[in-house]
Amino acid sequence: MKLHNSYTNKLEEFKPIDGNKVKMYVCGPTVYDNAHLGHARCYITWDVLYRYLKFKGYDVTYCRNVTDVDDKILKKAETEGKTPEEVSTYWYNRFTESMKALNNLRPDIEPFATKTLGEMIGMVKDLIAKGYAYETNGDVYFRVKKFPGYGYLSKQPIDALESGARVEVGVQKEDPLDFALWKKDEKFGYKSPWGIGRPGWHIECSAMSRKYLGKTIDIHAGGADLIFPHHENEIAQSECANGCKFVNYWLHNGFVTINKEKMSKSLGNFLTIDDLLKNYDSNTIRFFILTNHYRMPVEFSDEALQSAAAGVKRMLNAKRTPVDENLDITKFDEYKEFVEAMDDDLNTSKALAVLFELTNKANKDEEGAFTVLYKLATTLGFTLEKQKLSEDELQNVIKSLNADLGANYKDMNEVIAERKKAREEKNWAVADNIRVGLDKLGIVLKDGKEGTVWELK
Repeated sequence: MKLHNSYTNKLEEFKPIDGNKVKMYVCGPTVYDNAHLGHARCYITWDVLYRYLKFKGYDVTYCRNVTDVDDKILKKAETEGKTPEEVSTYWYNRFTESMKALNNLRPDIEPFATKTLGEMIGMVKDLIAKGYAYETNGDVYFRVKKFPGYGYLSKQPIDALESGARVEVGVQKEDPLDFALWKKDEKFGYKSPWGIGRPGWHIECSAMSRKYLGKTIDIHAGGADLIFPHHENEIAQSECANGCKFVNYWLHNGFVTINKEKMSKSLGNFLTIDDLLKNYDSNTIRFFILTNHYRMPVEFSDEALQSAAAGVKRMLNAKRTPVDENLDITKFDEYKEFVEAMDDDLNTSKALAVLFELTNKANKDEEGAFTVLYKLATTLGFTLEKQKLSEDELQNVIKSLNADLGANYKDMNEVIAERKKAREEKNWAVADNIRVGLDKLGIVLKDGKEGTVWELK
């Protein structure tokens, strides 16, 4: 399996540190607002990596943090007259609901920044003791020029960074490039050796990663917008504090764009996941995202989502047979093609093409095709289970159909029997009225050798 390492800018063979155990860290949300399509792209991408690593037989520990102490959270708390904890708890719950709606698996570990303050303070103390950081008036800063590798991940030479650096008024830094490890904050802060304050954003991930995964981890992933300064700063402070390499493989997903601009809250051009799910289901959103390679930008449009919906419909309408849990899918050519595509830096567009091959074979009644389709599609996070109606919902459908046709059907079996009788008697008007009436209610009838069945569209 080969992955593109952002640090070396090369495609590299993936080799875990410890046998088949994989330690994977993904930068999680800052919980102060609705998650948007950009977040969906990021977390679906790494959900697929998590699923695929497990599919390959790796023992994966997936850690994704929650930033619940941040300027944006504090600002929202003040605006709404709430405590920061009330704001972060509410939006964390909303984020969790959105991830579930997208069919993303929960990480194995989901640490909160405010619950890891002791580890952050400990790491800052280590950096000060080693001469990599300094305290000034309750703030603590990292000495960027003490770390020779600074700028390597983002491919920015130190002199180029220097030319763009600025010092804010009132900030007492030794150097404009130095970044905050701890910020003085007597209103919303926590006790520390440097007075009341709170952690800088970057130290949070370094401390949580070290606590839950160890000093050196296999994979660190996130959006391309985090490369600089967040991930660059993580590397600097982690390697200086720990005295060893921080991450073996850095992975970054591309932006979601609208009209060629990155989707973001600051630009005001974002679509929330909740809004998107009103018009498209989770399979469609996932298909749209996986059609493109994860490192490339994705241009959002309704046309692209509609095209994705058509692709999902094609898969869902594959002729179904019971899933054979004992089938050895590794013997199928499509399995090998799927693995070859995914092993090539998660080439999901090629993997989707394999699913379509299997769909065609399932429709031709080729033995085992649907089982292989089901298992590979599940590995990409698709749900092939068709939506069902509760008994109450089904009764409401019957009532609506009766009202529309002026009929008195008691259940769906009676509807199907009436249509069958009309067709046998060549009473096409009645048969068509039933078909059209059900179609308006989102139900389609399918005729087969074993009789007629109904399904949701």
